[in-house]
Amino acid sequence: MQWWIWLVAAVALLVTEMLTPGGFYFLFFGAGALAAGLLALAGVDDLLVQAIVFLSASIACLLLFRKPLLRRFQSAIPKSNVDSLAGETATLSTPLHPGEYGQAELRGASWKVRNIGGVAIEAGQRCIVDQVDGLTLNIRAAE
Repeated sequence: MQWWIWLVAAVALLVTEMLTPGGFYFLFFGAGALAAGLLALAGVDDLLVQAIVFLSASIACLLLFRKPLLRRFQSAIPKSNVDSLAGETATLSTPLHPGEYGQAELRGASWKVRNIGGVAIEAGQRCIVDQVDGLTLNIRAAE
Protein backbone atom coordinates (compact mmCIF):
# COMPACT_ATOMS: atom_id res chain seq x y z
CA MET A 1 0.00 0.00 0.00
CA GLN A 2 1.22 3.52 -0.67
CA TRP A 3 2.73 5.40 2.27
CA TRP A 4 0.38 8.36 1.86
CA ILE A 5 -2.68 6.13 2.30
CA TRP A 6 -1.36 5.10 5.71
CA LEU A 7 -0.72 8.77 6.52
CA VAL A 8 -4.30 9.72 5.56
CA ALA A 9 -5.58 6.84 7.69
CA ALA A 10 -3.44 7.99 10.63
CA VAL A 11 -4.74 11.56 10.39
CA ALA A 12 -8.34 10.33 10.06
CA LEU A 13 -7.95 8.16 13.16
CA LEU A 14 -6.39 11.01 15.15
CA VAL A 15 -9.21 13.36 14.13
CA THR A 16 -11.74 10.68 15.10
CA GLU A 17 -10.07 10.43 18.51
CA MET A 18 -10.47 14.17 19.02
CA LEU A 19 -14.13 14.14 17.98
CA THR A 20 -15.28 11.18 20.06
CA PRO A 21 -15.54 11.02 23.82
CA GLY A 22 -13.93 8.17 25.49
CA GLY A 23 -10.99 6.16 26.12
CA PHE A 24 -8.02 6.68 23.82
CA TYR A 25 -8.55 3.93 21.27
CA PHE A 26 -8.35 5.66 17.90
CA LEU A 27 -5.17 7.47 18.99
CA PHE A 28 -3.21 4.25 19.19
CA PHE A 29 -4.52 2.88 15.91
CA GLY A 30 -3.51 6.20 14.36
CA ALA A 31 -0.01 5.63 15.75
CA GLY A 32 -0.01 2.14 14.24
CA ALA A 33 -1.04 3.56 10.85
CA LEU A 34 1.76 6.10 11.11
CA ALA A 35 4.26 3.30 11.82
CA ALA A 36 3.00 1.33 8.82
CA GLY A 37 3.21 4.46 6.67
CA LEU A 38 6.82 5.06 7.71
CA LEU A 39 7.59 1.45 6.86
CA ALA A 40 6.01 1.88 3.41
CA LEU A 41 7.94 5.11 2.93
CA ALA A 42 11.16 3.22 3.76
CA GLY A 43 10.46 0.94 0.81
CA VAL A 44 8.72 -2.10 2.30
CA ASP A 45 5.95 -2.73 -0.23
CA ASP A 46 4.59 -6.00 1.15
CA LEU A 47 1.04 -5.29 2.37
CA LEU A 48 1.11 -8.22 4.80
CA VAL A 49 4.21 -6.84 6.54
CA GLN A 50 2.63 -3.37 6.68
CA ALA A 51 -0.58 -4.82 8.15
CA ILE A 52 1.37 -6.77 10.78
CA VAL A 53 3.31 -3.64 11.75
CA PHE A 54 0.07 -1.66 11.88
CA LEU A 55 -1.65 -4.16 14.18
CA SER A 56 1.33 -4.90 16.39
CA ALA A 57 2.25 -1.21 16.84
CA SER A 58 -1.39 -0.32 17.55
CA ILE A 59 -1.86 -3.08 20.13
CA ALA A 60 1.52 -2.44 21.74
CA CYS A 61 0.78 1.28 22.11
CA LEU A 62 -2.70 0.51 23.39
CA LEU A 63 -1.40 -1.87 26.06
CA LEU A 64 1.54 0.30 27.10
CA PHE A 65 0.12 3.81 27.08
CA ARG A 66 -3.68 3.74 27.49
CA LYS A 67 -3.91 3.23 31.25
CA PRO A 68 -1.25 5.83 32.11
CA LEU A 69 -2.98 8.37 29.85
CA LEU A 70 -6.37 7.64 31.39
CA ARG A 71 -4.95 8.05 34.91
CA ARG A 72 -3.25 11.29 33.98
CA PHE A 73 -6.32 12.89 32.44
CA GLN A 74 -8.83 11.58 34.99
CA SER A 75 -6.77 12.88 37.90
CA ALA A 76 -6.72 16.32 36.26
CA ILE A 77 -10.51 16.67 36.56
CA PRO A 78 -11.10 19.28 39.26
CA LYS A 79 -13.61 18.72 42.00
CA SER A 80 -16.83 20.67 41.60
CA ASN A 81 -17.56 23.60 43.89
CA VAL A 82 -20.20 21.54 45.70
CA ASP A 83 -17.64 18.85 46.56
CA SER A 84 -15.37 21.50 48.04
CA LEU A 85 -17.99 22.28 50.72
CA ALA A 86 -16.90 19.32 52.85
CA GLY A 87 -15.10 20.63 55.92
CA GLU A 88 -16.71 24.08 55.71
CA THR A 89 -18.55 25.65 58.64
CA ALA A 90 -22.26 26.43 58.22
CA THR A 91 -24.74 28.21 60.48
CA LEU A 92 -27.90 26.27 61.24
CA SER A 93 -31.18 28.12 60.54
CA THR A 94 -33.52 25.69 62.33
CA PRO A 95 -33.03 23.40 65.35
CA LEU A 96 -32.07 19.91 64.24
CA HIS A 97 -32.14 16.58 66.09
CA PRO A 98 -29.98 13.63 64.95
CA GLY A 99 -31.17 12.23 61.60
CA GLU A 100 -33.49 15.17 60.85
CA TYR A 101 -33.42 17.51 57.87
CA GLY A 102 -33.36 21.29 58.08
CA GLN A 103 -31.78 24.44 56.63
CA ALA A 104 -28.39 26.05 57.11
CA GLU A 105 -26.57 29.07 55.68
CA LEU A 106 -23.24 28.52 53.95
CA ARG A 107 -21.34 30.88 51.63
CA GLY A 108 -24.35 33.21 51.46
CA ALA A 109 -26.80 30.51 50.35
CA SER A 110 -29.40 28.42 52.13
CA TRP A 111 -28.80 24.65 51.95
CA LYS A 112 -30.84 21.60 52.85
CA VAL A 113 -28.92 19.83 55.61
CA ARG A 114 -29.17 16.56 57.51
CA ASN A 115 -27.79 16.09 61.01
CA ILE A 116 -25.71 12.91 60.88
CA GLY A 117 -24.18 13.50 64.30
CA GLY A 118 -25.36 12.04 67.56
CA VAL A 119 -26.37 15.33 69.24
CA ALA A 120 -29.05 17.93 68.58
CA ILE A 121 -27.96 21.24 67.05
CA GLU A 122 -29.70 24.50 67.97
CA ALA A 123 -30.65 27.26 65.50
CA GLY A 124 -27.77 29.72 65.04
CA GLN A 125 -25.20 27.15 66.13
CA ARG A 126 -22.22 26.45 63.90
CA CYS A 127 -21.90 23.03 62.28
CA ILE A 128 -19.33 21.27 60.10
CA VAL A 129 -20.18 19.86 56.65
CA ASP A 130 -19.12 16.21 56.76
CA GLN A 131 -20.02 15.30 53.18
CA VAL A 132 -22.17 16.37 50.25
CA ASP A 133 -24.97 14.05 49.12
CA GLY A 134 -26.48 15.52 45.94
CA LEU A 135 -27.83 18.90 47.05
CA THR A 136 -28.01 17.93 50.71
CA LEU A 137 -25.18 18.67 53.13
CA ASN A 138 -24.59 16.08 55.84
CA ILE A 139 -23.52 18.01 58.94
CA ARG A 140 -22.29 17.49 62.49
CA ALA A 141 -22.21 19.90 65.40
CA ALA A 142 -19.03 21.98 65.55
CA GLU A 143 -17.08 21.37 68.73
